Amino acid sequence: MKRADLIAYLADFLQVDKFRDYAPNGLQVEGCEEISRIVTGVTACQPLIDAAANRGADALLVHHGFFWKNEPPQLVGMKQQRVKALLANDINLLGYHLPLDGHPVVGNNATLGRKLAIENAMPIEDVAQGLIWQGNLEQAITAAEFGKQIGAALSREPLHLGNPERLIQRVAWCSGGAQDYLDIAVQYGVDAFISGEVSERTFHAATEQGIEYFCAGHHATESFGIQALGEHLTEKFGLEHEFIDIHNPV
Repeated sequence: MKRADLIAYLADFLQVDKFRDYAPNGLQVEGCEEISRIVTGVTACQPLIDAAANRGADALLVHHGFFWKNEPPQLVGMKQQRVKALLANDINLLGYHLPLDGHPVVGNNATLGRKLAIENAMPIEDVAQGLIWQGNLEQAITAAEFGKQIGAALSREPLHLGNPERLIQRVAWCSGGAQDYLDIAVQYGVDAFISGEVSERTFHAATEQGIEYFCAGHHATESFGIQALGEHLTEKFGLEHEFIDIHNPV
C-alpha cells in the first residue's frame, strides 16, 4: 500500500489528534513510498532498526520513536547512527506514543488488561487523557498470587510494594512510566495499581494510602499494543508483519 494511505489510516484509527503528546505521532523518518512488509517493536533502538533492515522491512512501527520534547534536536552520535541506518535502507519510521497507549482495542492498556484476564476493563473517562484503566479480577486473590499472575503473563517478575497477603479484586493500571498516576487510582477505591516503572516516592505513596503497587516493567507493559497494531494491519491490508522483541529488563 502507499505510505500516505497507511499514515492516513493510522492517524484516523489511533485518533492521534485526540492526544497531547511529547513526541510527533505518525511518520518520523521517510523511506520508500510502497509498503508491503512491516516490522513492529517497542522502541526504535539500533538493534531493532538493524533487524528491520535484515528482514527487508519497508516500514518500522514503534511505540517509542524519536524527537521527544526537550531533547537536543541535533542529529549526532547515537541518534545520527539510527537515522542513517533508516535512510540507508529506505525504511519508514512511524511512531505512536499516547495514541497507542489509549486505543480501546489494540492499545497497550487494553491488551495488558486482556493479558491479565481483567474483567470489565475500561478507561477512567476524562482523567489523564483516558490512559488510566480499571477493572475487576474474576475473584479476589492475594497480592502475592496476583504478582505471580502478572509475572506469568509478562515473563517478568514484578516488584510489589505492599502486603503480600492482602486480597485484591479491583485494580487499575497504566502502562509505561505512570507510577505517579497511583494517587489518582487511589481516588477510585481500587485495591491495586499496576504500571511499568517505580520511583523512590512510590513506596511511600503506596504504603501511606493503603494501595498495593506493582511495578511490572516499562518495556514489558508496552509490548502487546504494537504487536496488536501490526496484526491489525495484516488483517486489514494484507501486509506482511513481524514483531521483534529487543530485550529490555527495565
